[in-house]
Amino acid sequence: MSNLDFAPPAANAADLTSCDREQIQHINSIQSFGFLLGISGDWTISHVSANVDHFLGLPLNSVLGARLQDVIRHEAVHAIRNRLSILISPDGVERCFSVQLLDGGRCYDLAVHLSQDLIIVEAEPSATPIDLNAGAMVRSMLARIKAKADFLPEAARLMQALTGFDRVMIYRFHPDGSGEVVAERARSGLEPFLGLRYPASDIPKQARALLVRNPVRILVEVDAEPSPIFALDGAATGPIDLSMSTLRTHSAMHVEFLQNMGVGATMTVSLVRDGALWGLISCHHRGRRHVGFEQRTTAELFGEVLSLLIEKRERAEIESYEVHTRDLRRQLIAAVVERGATKRTVAHLAADVANLIPCDGFAIYVDGVVTLKGDTPTVPECENLRPFLDEHAADRIFATAELGRMYPPARDFVDRGAGILVLPISRITKDYLVFFRHETAHAVTWAGRPDKLHEVGPDGPRISPRKSFTAWREIVRGKSMIWTTAELAAAEMMRVTLLEIVLQNAGMSATEGRATTQKQELLIAELNHRVRNILGLIRGLVAQSRLSAQDVDTFTSVLGDRIHALARAHDQITAKNWGPGSLAALIATEAGAFLGDDAARISFDGPPTLLQPQAFSTVALVIHELMTNAAKHGALACAKGNVTIAWNLLPEGDLVLRWTENGGNDVAAPTRRGFGSTIIERSIPHELGGEASLDYATPGLRARFVVPATLIREGDDTPPTVPISVREKVAQSWITGVALLVEDNIIIALEAEQLLIDLGAQSVLVASTVEEALRLLESETPGFALLDINLGTETSWPIAERLRQLDVPFIFASGYGDAIDFPIEHRQVPVATKPYSKTSIGALMSASD
Repeated sequence: MSNLDFAPPAANAADLTSCDREQIQHINSIQSFGFLLGISGDWTISHVSANVDHFLGLPLNSVLGARLQDVIRHEAVHAIRNRLSILISPDGVERCFSVQLLDGGRCYDLAVHLSQDLIIVEAEPSATPIDLNAGAMVRSMLARIKAKADFLPEAARLMQALTGFDRVMIYRFHPDGSGEVVAERARSGLEPFLGLRYPASDIPKQARALLVRNPVRILVEVDAEPSPIFALDGAATGPIDLSMSTLRTHSAMHVEFLQNMGVGATMTVSLVRDGALWGLISCHHRGRRHVGFEQRTTAELFGEVLSLLIEKRERAEIESYEVHTRDLRRQLIAAVVERGATKRTVAHLAADVANLIPCDGFAIYVDGVVTLKGDTPTVPECENLRPFLDEHAADRIFATAELGRMYPPARDFVDRGAGILVLPISRITKDYLVFFRHETAHAVTWAGRPDKLHEVGPDGPRISPRKSFTAWREIVRGKSMIWTTAELAAAEMMRVTLLEIVLQNAGMSATEGRATTQKQELLIAELNHRVRNILGLIRGLVAQSRLSAQDVDTFTSVLGDRIHALARAHDQITAKNWGPGSLAALIATEAGAFLGDDAARISFDGPPTLLQPQAFSTVALVIHELMTNAAKHGALACAKGNVTIAWNLLPEGDLVLRWTENGGNDVAAPTRRGFGSTIIERSIPHELGGEASLDYATPGLRARFVVPATLIREGDDTPPTVPISVREKVAQSWITGVALLVEDNIIIALEAEQLLIDLGAQSVLVASTVEEALRLLESETPGFALLDINLGTETSWPIAERLRQLDVPFIFASGYGDAIDFPIEHRQVPVATKPYSKTSIGALMSASD
């Protein structure tokens, strides 16, 4: 038997991160109002709290190492097994109420969860029976708070009535992590805490994470001695993880913090929105306070419902803001129709936008001229600000309430522009609409000084929680009022509207203004339609691929292959200006992408046939899934297997496509339908109104598809002599040393960086602009480079030229297909078409070598 009391190593110096590093989930002791059993997979009790004899009347040594059914009643073991069978997540906790553990003994409330390989059972004596229907109670509480415009004070009052604590506070976290008491219910004679702020360091990071996972925490008696947990010799090498424990004791620092506040007992209920900690219901009592497990369960349910209500109210506020934004958008569009779509019109409309987004003044940057209105920095100050805007707001809205922190010269005009919100109007000419807000020197009232004291104790330096909670006021300077989520959403909608106006203005002359406007609107509508269709298809692929995937790696691989098949199809139809695409080219491209040099194992023949764009993507996905299945289970899984694809046109114009596998494994109809099989069997009938039939014959799969004549055109569709320009093969990890990646989209850059590392790069230098990339090349010469061609308002040609001078191999990347005018010296450089994969990048690297 061993006591698993593992103390963390002493640090050389204490700072605020000391609290963040404390392993509170491994504290290895529990509160003494209940006991804990840790049970191994063979139902042997391998861990037990020292106070087990107080509750069961059994010596610790007789419990530790015994079988669970030899210690408690078989009916209790059965109840525990039943609760285990319905645990559905690693963070799940199941409850059993009023369970008799010993014959003739008292009843206990049990909490059951899993921790690594252990079953954790925590027991506490059942409270005196009360008429507590959790569902009915929460419904009643919800009905009361929904009727209130300001419902948080009522929620605090109801929680106090449920739990009996002296004080119940609801406090909300600010963006900086500090918390503010926004509602309170306290017994008479207690000093009010309403409006006080608590620094972020009061709740360390790991504690916040646990509060999301385990939403109810109780400390029955602050001054009580905890009960340590003992383990069977050889049962464990370290303390067990008590993250989901209901009895876990609190850290010594938190206990000291509560003692300094004069608190005798606490309970917290987490308020979670969108998976993040929105705030807490925090309950304090001057003396010992035990809230029964059933009451705590009701409090947890109330917290979840209150979280949903908070989310609903906040979303309603944003939606109301969006209604006003849409109204303003209609007014802007109407003004554009009347005055013309020019950037000067945008300047005239800026005042209307300012009415929607409260500000003290704004600046309009148009065609190199700065126009000011309201209380703003001076024209020279605004002109000096332009490079900062170019860097941070070229293609997206940018907002900060503390400009001086990022742009030090702004500290000279905080009285006129402490905070800014920037809407880019035109990325090409770098025009902006900038809203300014004054400095708001405001007082924040903290619950005591927010800094923690450094003390030297027996284990070395430590952070000591503050001992005074007398209200302490701090004057915050250099900041404006923050830009709210609703204001940022409105700004984004206005940015899109202004962008549409500028697009309408592109190439417009005075004589053809209205005609061009109509054409641009039709173009935008068609583009929106196509993008929505593509996004809808991708969303469906993600959802269905997830259902059929067995693990994350399989899901990533299968989904990636399907998206790349779609991308190849779209490359072919966009190359024809969204016109009909060649069926032969589609099959050749898929064969080359899938089999590379082995593509000859797929033969195909048929009359010249073109597919309309709406049919092209569907047929491409079907062909891709057929090839995938053939490679896994069919003819292409054997060295001598092959596939024949033949098609012909019926007299009425319908296309008949036949897929025939030979020389492969014996096949049989699948016993279950995965998403791939669903694509093969149902896509053409459902999306195109055609037909699909499959025959799992002994020689190999036979499939027949019919595509209606309305989606077919006859024409020249001569397939390429090589299936694809650069075949996708599994690349070897041959990059050595450092690679250079130039990409202005952060999401694509993160993916590409990982691809280069997977291909052997020890590290990756990442740049988003020409200037940054050339600066990196001054200090280090990479072994390979991947260059996005289009970098906003510039291209990567200067980087390519420098790499050529340094004799560094590189490839280009682009999402524009073949519609690029390359400099003559770079026309032979391979180009990766987005989205790209490890195999396609690797094959292109081989081509560039």
